[in-house]
Amino acid sequence: MRWIAFVTVSLLALWVGRADAIELASITIRNSSNSTIGSVDSDGTIRNSSGSSVGKIERDGTVRNGSNSAIGKVEGDGTVRDGSNSSIGKVESDGTIRNGSNSAIGKIESDGTIRNGSNHAVGKVEGYSPHLRGMVAAVLFFGGSVSVL
Repeated sequence: MRWIAFVTVSLLALWVGRADAIELASITIRNSSNSTIGSVDSDGTIRNSSGSSVGKIERDGTVRNGSNSAIGKVEGDGTVRDGSNSSIGKVESDGTIRNGSNSAIGKIESDGTIRNGSNHAVGKVEGYSPHLRGMVAAVLFFGGSVSVL
């Protein structure tokens, strides 16, 4: 269930005009069965399916776990980096999700539907805006749920 905690992590921010600033927003992530798997509060607190706090996303894009250790970062262009600053994925402006090898593995539609590489719906982000695409990617990559794509 660690992936649930981190899957929720990155769904949170509206990208503003600068690459180094994130506007936080409330978001709920649901799986294909419509069950809540996590959420993010407007202050950046990441919550698991039980509502317990498991981490935080900061305005500069830094993603922290429940112990307040930095585990990665989301950049303004949609690139997701791990704690070693290695690129682990990206979400392009059209919603295409790419892994660290630059292979397309899924897509986020404008209504928040998350689709895998076979075009099957695997989840949805309530409160989604296209500006959140990088945050959704970070959640998918840090949470390990990219394997469903």
